[in-house]
Amino acid sequence: MLDFLNKTAFTLSDNHIISWLQIVYALGFLVAAWFLSRLMAFLVVKKLLSSARISQDSRAIIQRILFFSMIVVVLLTLLAYLGIPLATFAFISGAVAIGFGFGAKTIIENFLSGWILMSERPIRIGDIVEMDGLMGRIISIGNRSTLIKRNDGADIVVPNSQVLESRLVNWTLHDPFIRISVRVGVAYGSDVGLVKNQLEQVLQSYEHAQAEPAPVIVFEDFADSALIIDAFFWVSVQAGRELRLIRSDVRFLIDQAFREQGIVIAFPQRDVHVNFTDPGQLTGLQGKHND
Repeated sequence: MLDFLNKTAFTLSDNHIISWLQIVYALGFLVAAWFLSRLMAFLVVKKLLSSARISQDSRAIIQRILFFSMIVVVLLTLLAYLGIPLATFAFISGAVAIGFGFGAKTIIENFLSGWILMSERPIRIGDIVEMDGLMGRIISIGNRSTLIKRNDGADIVVPNSQVLESRLVNWTLHDPFIRISVRVGVAYGSDVGLVKNQLEQVLQSYEHAQAEPAPVIVFEDFADSALIIDAFFWVSVQAGRELRLIRSDVRFLIDQAFREQGIVIAFPQRDVHVNFTDPGQLTGLQGKHND
């Protein structure tokens, strides 16, 4: 086995030969260096920057730069060990670059898009975003893709190029506050002033509703069976509670407050008017009813 590894793998020049054993050593060193580089970059960011007030995105960028810097040093070390000069690649770099560009177009596009996302920061780790009508939180921004955890708990892996090019809504780009609303319909004849007062009291007493900006109560519409009232209020996504659960809490409080004040939450109603062209038909129906 050792004799085979000592055999010539390929020859660079008349006086420079690379054996299979050197290639095995180089591959082993590359694999070990790859994992050690990732570990060292992680430890440096975690230990040295843990006490500094640096955002998660900045830490991810620093960790990525450290990792790739160490990989470049490893590759240069391997070339020096194998005795391969950089000028050797000058003859084939053009053809390799063209072939690699066509074959790995999507990978390169996603890789560059990842760096753009991390540098321009239109989204950050922890942001609440909406994409294709679905809302979720940014978990990580990798070299190839971005991981989004939807509100229903599903994890979505989105290519970085798609994140960069799509119509994405970032609800927390400048601050962690989001305006949400709860709609309620009350019966016709209800005191809308009392309804407004009760909704304001409910939102003022709810712990997750922000005092500033103040809640806004809007008389939205005269519907078929109800007076439609919308309550708009601001909450923080850093409160640790999902938006649908916040809406649910507010609806429970509204139902309790309306019951105490005798306010009726409307339900669909329909009046049916029967027009008889012959009065005798009504007399016949009354006779059947008496029977």
